[in-house]
Amino acid sequence: MTEADQVSVMVVDDHPMWRDGVSRDLEAAGFTVVATADGVGTASRRAAAVQPDVVLMDMQLIDGNGAEATAKVLDVSPNSRVLVLSASAEREDVLDAIKAGASGYLVKSASATELIDAVRATAAGQPVFTPGLAGLVLGEYRRMATAPADERAPEVPALTERETEVLRMVAKGLSAKQIATRLTLSHRTVENHVQATLRKLQLANRVELTRYAIEQGLE
Repeated sequence: MTEADQVSVMVVDDHPMWRDGVSRDLEAAGFTVVATADGVGTASRRAAAVQPDVVLMDMQLIDGNGAEATAKVLDVSPNSRVLVLSASAEREDVLDAIKAGASGYLVKSASATELIDAVRATAAGQPVFTPGLAGLVLGEYRRMATAPADERAPEVPALTERETEVLRMVAKGLSAKQIATRLTLSHRTVENHVQATLRKLQLANRVELTRYAIEQGLE
């Protein structure tokens, strides 16, 4: 069994031929395509049912956009990772997708091999961007970090040293089990730290927690 065999994928795209073609490429590479969808509503419902490891997300959908769908999918399947695959490389689309919780952004000019590698990397918790787009995202994070104080979010309660340590590992894409092993803690203790951090920061899930950690330079 290959690494890809263990990764379940949902493909969200409003073009049936493209959706089917990508699904075939993924299955040929050993991934398991557990669902497909063409819109925000269907993506949310099917993600809730199948809990895919990776969601391959288009930005133009029949009833909305990929950023909206990304947020809804992660609400119902918080352990999924979203990789956008779009024809658009517009700054606004890229940033909207990342702010909604997407882990990476690939344009549709990518080759089949690049797509397969990107899905595998996304499943492993690595951010994946078409060359040039990573710089755009990092530039936005730097702009936010250097913005005047009145433009930033209000201060949040201080985290303990252990909570910060766990948060740093969450940002690197480690699971609670992996974090527990590295810190010689129980799985339940790690989950308790994660939940305490979510409450302190008033965040909804691990995706928002990861994005917060990256924005704070903790990765």
